[in-house]
Amino acid sequence: MNSISDPQAGMLKLLNVSKTYQGGEVRTTALDRINLDIDAGEYVAITGPSGCGKSTLLSMLGLLDTPDSGEYWFDGQNVAGWSEAQLNQLRRGRVGFIFQSFNLIEELSVAENVELALEYMDVPAKERRDRVAAMLDKLGVAHRAKHRPSQLSGGQQQRVAIARALVSNPAMLLADEPTGNLDTAHGDEVMRILRQINAEGTTIVMVTHSPAHAAQASRTLRLLDGRILVDALQAA
Repeated sequence: MNSISDPQAGMLKLLNVSKTYQGGEVRTTALDRINLDIDAGEYVAITGPSGCGKSTLLSMLGLLDTPDSGEYWFDGQNVAGWSEAQLNQLRRGRVGFIFQSFNLIEELSVAENVELALEYMDVPAKERRDRVAAMLDKLGVAHRAKHRPSQLSGGQQQRVAIARALVSNPAMLLADEPTGNLDTAHGDEVMRILRQINAEGTTIVMVTHSPAHAAQASRTLRLLDGRILVDALQAA
């Protein structure tokens, strides 16, 4: 089986993947026979109009959803048809998520929010604290470790969310509109952080509506009606 950390190995492969949703009497095709390969270390931006299948594709790649038909090869295994428990086990510690809405827990401190990502990974308590402290320092929010999320700016909250996504050292980071709730300055700072993370070896797949932010990825996919219209490498 290919190692997910091997930069020479194909990390993700979708073969004729389709996904539909039923809402009352209306059946919607979210993904329509998608074929896609993503290698370890790539930085891929997914673009397209609302409702084109971007978030469904991201959920599929992150093992949060399963195809109705087709194959999804993740780390050398076809996971199409796997149970939720199996997908949870495979995803744990290997895939990090960043969301537009931050998804931080107000009742917990910044440090406790980040530590949550390690609590189901059998990491000893001292190592958890050390890794959290190091990641908060790396993201420039160590001085906010004891604060609650509501005491932080939007940009700081997104940094904490990124720290939570990265503290388990995942091979892949999935970002769904990571700058959507931020002003231009804070959005640009988040993009700088993502570029740095990718340069350090983490595979990134990002959904964005921003052409400027998509242009910072090494590869851009454009979706329409559940299909990939454009799959292009960015000019160096």
